[in-house]
Amino acid sequence: MILAGDIGGTWTRLAFFEARGECLVMVVQQEYRSGDYASLAQVVRQFEKDHGQAARHAAFGVAGPVRGGQAKATNLPWLIDSANLARELELEIEDVQLINDLVANAWGVMALGPEDLTVLNQGRADATGNAAVIAAGTGLGEAGLYWDGKRHHAFASEGGHVDFAPRDDLEIDLLRYLLARYHRVSYERVLSGPGLHNIYCFLRDTGRGSELPTIAEAMRSEDPAAVISQAALKGECELCATALDLFVTIYGAAAGNLALKLMTSAGIYLGGGIAPRIIEKLKRPAFMEAFIDKGRMQDLLREMPVRVIMNSQAALLGAARCAAQHADR
Repeated sequence: MILAGDIGGTWTRLAFFEARGECLVMVVQQEYRSGDYASLAQVVRQFEKDHGQAARHAAFGVAGPVRGGQAKATNLPWLIDSANLARELELEIEDVQLINDLVANAWGVMALGPEDLTVLNQGRADATGNAAVIAAGTGLGEAGLYWDGKRHHAFASEGGHVDFAPRDDLEIDLLRYLLARYHRVSYERVLSGPGLHNIYCFLRDTGRGSELPTIAEAMRSEDPAAVISQAALKGECELCATALDLFVTIYGAAAGNLALKLMTSAGIYLGGGIAPRIIEKLKRPAFMEAFIDKGRMQDLLREMPVRVIMNSQAALLGAARCAAQHADR
């Protein structure tokens, strides 16, 4: 039995997979609120108890950098050590893999079918080469897929934490606004759930829109990003719509930056929880216009496929694929 985990700042998703021929089949999956547990091992033990199963091989995608078999979750007070985790789960150390959550997404991408993806840009029909994943959610993650001529190899990145690069006067004002709040402004400060709220506050506080009392009240008791995006998509709030429009164009620009840096001729994939929820906005011209708007490199970017991952289990599938490959060695 293969245990796969997608460890986020808000939710820990765990699943058991079985290898059936060349395919990995999910047997059972469950979510746990991460903050309710003191450690990943505690969540895993609860999952095994809940379903009466024990893992023989495991891989966990963690939202944070992984170095030397250790990961400090970015938005959780967990220090995860693969050796300690193996010992607590009564597994050999080589049977427990700890990878970045976007690396898990990258592992999963190449196992997805057309039904799991929404195409924003078709690109070249014969596209090959490197690819990458960029995912806005609780934070902003990035990972690459290096093409060796035969297959892709996933590798980690912390590109979501690079400096935010404004492109026009409005975004320069946004940067100045955020610099008054934060010592440093990374892309994650604008391209994430909290980032969408930051954009909204910027527009409101600089007189670029009026806040509706109903929206202010809703944000006091609910996730502000969800309130903003839902109101924008339903056409209920002009300020929310403006905030989401700006978010989408910055998302497109950041995805285009990643595409240039890794020369992703095989395409860019948008992962994370936000993209599927705002897919109708992403389908409109603004996202791709910002993606392509790279001066002399525009023709290059037009040829790159751009797809949104609609399958919420991609990271779990990717972690399972990683565990299965190590099990076969």
